[in-house]
Amino acid sequence: MKGAITGLLIFVCMAFAGTAHAFSWPWQTAKTTKETAPRPVASIILADTSQNVRSVPGAIAARVEVTLGFQTIGRVATRNVDIGDLVKTGQTLASLNPDDLHGDVNAALAAVDSAEVQLQTTEAMLERTRELARRNVAPAAQLEQAERAYTAAQAQMDQAQSQLVRARDAEGFAVMTAPFDGVISASYVNTGAVVSAGEPVFKLAAQGELEAVIDLPETALQDVSIGEAFEVWAESDPDNIQPAKVRQIAPLADAATRTRRVHLALAEQADIRLGALIRARPQIKGDHHPALPQAAILTKDGSPGVWVVERQDDSATVTRREITPAGPAINGIVAISDGLSLGEEIVIRGIHSLTEGQRVGEGVSP
Repeated sequence: MKGAITGLLIFVCMAFAGTAHAFSWPWQTAKTTKETAPRPVASIILADTSQNVRSVPGAIAARVEVTLGFQTIGRVATRNVDIGDLVKTGQTLASLNPDDLHGDVNAALAAVDSAEVQLQTTEAMLERTRELARRNVAPAAQLEQAERAYTAAQAQMDQAQSQLVRARDAEGFAVMTAPFDGVISASYVNTGAVVSAGEPVFKLAAQGELEAVIDLPETALQDVSIGEAFEVWAESDPDNIQPAKVRQIAPLADAATRTRRVHLALAEQADIRLGALIRARPQIKGDHHPALPQAAILTKDGSPGVWVVERQDDSATVTRREITPAGPAINGIVAISDGLSLGEEIVIRGIHSLTEGQRVGEGVSP
């Protein structure tokens, strides 16, 4: 009996060994050798973007612009110009009511007359006192008193004459004239308003010296320098492109916008009006340039480059290609002058994790 059981066990073991490849226990899992699929990439197809995408807004301003005000207090009697008027040097712009100023001049004249009489009186008294002192009739103390009175009268006369000069100057300040040829760009008061000395009345912009004013972030200013060529056009007339050059870059950034102001000097014959809303961009040679996001550029050993996706049949690989930017990045977009062609597929995200010749999957929108 024992031998029969042993034989049965041996048979079962041999049967299991022969059929082990045909089944598995429920707790066992099958091992696979499935190959990992290439990861997709965020990419774009290069296109010639519109000029507005690669430009920044701004406005036309005068290089020389001053705020005009009266040098004395008074009530505005006349206002001869308004916003947009062209004026010539010496032209009367506004005037104050002269009545109060005439009264100040008359009061100063009366003070001068009174001081003059006082001076003549003290001078005659001094002469008599000196004559009496030579005869030993008047004491020395009386002579000193007469000399002090005469000195005080002279000082009072000088003061009265100074007040007269000041009153006459104030009377002349009642008329505001243009210091140079230009255009009235702003007006702050109307006829009948009372203004104080130095209060703004007009803003005068010099005619013929116009410039475009734009604001750029620090990242865009890294490649912008004094004298660099720009293109400027009015938003209402995009086909009328005017050349300009960087004249000045503000040394400090605005605390609110984190941008720095850039002044672009226009040519004297520039056909664009003061105050016009404009757009500006760095000057680029040629008409068509592919453009891509600045984040797609990978700099290696000082040379900028991008990952170009090359697709053949069902496979795709990436190749790094060096490029030449056509200018600084504007609004995060860089125009490319050499190295790329329109229609090529460029990786714009995850550029630091790719290697030369790496296989990639389908392109997805960023």
